[in-house]
Amino acid sequence: MAQVPAVPKLTRARHLLRTTVFRRTDPTADMVASERAALALRASGHPFETAQQVTFLLPMVGPDHVGDWDAVAARLRTTLDGFIAQDTPEWRAAICCQSRPDLPDDPRISYLPFTDPTPGNDKWRKLRVLCDALPDLASGPGYAMSFDADDLLRQGAVKEMLSRQERGGYLVQSGYVKDVSNGGIGLADKRSWSAPMRKPFWKLCGSCAAVYHNPSDPNSTAFMAEMTQHEHRMFPYLARLAGKDLAPLSRPSVLYMLNHGENFGARRGRVGYKTRFVQTYRIDDPDNLAGINQDFTF
Repeated sequence: MAQVPAVPKLTRARHLLRTTVFRRTDPTADMVASERAALALRASGHPFETAQQVTFLLPMVGPDHVGDWDAVAARLRTTLDGFIAQDTPEWRAAICCQSRPDLPDDPRISYLPFTDPTPGNDKWRKLRVLCDALPDLASGPGYAMSFDADDLLRQGAVKEMLSRQERGGYLVQSGYVKDVSNGGIGLADKRSWSAPMRKPFWKLCGSCAAVYHNPSDPNSTAFMAEMTQHEHRMFPYLARLAGKDLAPLSRPSVLYMLNHGENFGARRGRVGYKTRFVQTYRIDDPDNLAGINQDFTF
């Protein structure tokens, strides 16, 4: 099963207009599964309850698909160390992979085996396994976030999410992209007068959306399972269609590591643009770089 193609932008605008202005929650014939799931969640009207934790869903590439499994497992460990270093303990993380990697001895971290032998890129099938398991992974209402197994979460991000209690969830609008091959770090953020062509982080990396999720509502689980079958550029649209508008986090909250040797994007020839992005928006200020090194677990 391949990644589901994105809905054309004009179609998205039409569907949002129909739903947000005219309050229609019945699907149209041209809607895909994720849009139908979004409307079902909107129509369910399940009340907001206090978010108790953040659940991270990590699809991990299998050892047969990489050249250096030990290096991949080490990067996962660094990602998990970033969760463990959070200044609030209310998070969970689940890893789905063909082989169980060496995981920290932490009850908040769990492993879900993946046994589907279908050839090809299995990331989205693993995400479906993870989302289908959300009722068991999440102990109560909270935020669910798909997270790549080689990205890093900033210290304090979980605390911010649970302190603010945004009803729809959060979007990583501002974040960092690190070119591991040369150590350069670029800032991804909304456009400004000084950077009119810059892109927000959520357009560059899949670890970008923490959506409010209530495991007691089957529509919530179904929506997460369908939303994560798309590229990350679809996440804000689908969340809004579901009535879960995503609020930007207050500071750069995720670091995306590029050119480390096992990126999926490199296999699809899609890393060149991001390499140039880091070069264009590279951070050179020593104090800024020192803060990044302090807030992320490298």
